[in-house]
Amino acid sequence: MAARSAGILIYRKRAEGAEVLLVHPGGPFWAKRDAGAWSIPKGEYGDDEDAEAAARREFAEETGWTIGTALTPLGDVRQKAGKVVTAFAAEGDFDPATLRSNSFEMEWPPRSGRKATYPEIDRAGWFTLDEAVGKIIEGQRPLLDRLVELLAAG
Repeated sequence: MAARSAGILIYRKRAEGAEVLLVHPGGPFWAKRDAGAWSIPKGEYGDDEDAEAAARREFAEETGWTIGTALTPLGDVRQKAGKVVTAFAAEGDFDPATLRSNSFEMEWPPRSGRKATYPEIDRAGWFTLDEAVGKIIEGQRPLLDRLVELLAAG
């Protein structure tokens, strides 16, 4: 069975159009990657957890911010490696300067025997929908289209 993640695509409305909040993964593997490396805040969950509850938990862990508003389902997408991401949308505003992400430990460089701790998310940013298309992981791009449909429907 493919790994499953749940996440939240936060958006805000501006006079120039909608903007979405994306996060950049931390750690040395992603440090110099930008285009196609950003994501919605998300994380894995198991069979015993509800996708919406997991999305809220992961958003809080990765950003330090709690979503108290209702979430609108955006459905599932499958990323290249096979992971299925269940996404939700919510309107909100978040100051990227207040980002407080959880961390993880890994051996770096590989096979060096040295362990280091890195933030799971090293930065967050607001992007117009056009900008987000070039920033977000390819497998999550359909979520942007679904958000556009959601916003157009009112």
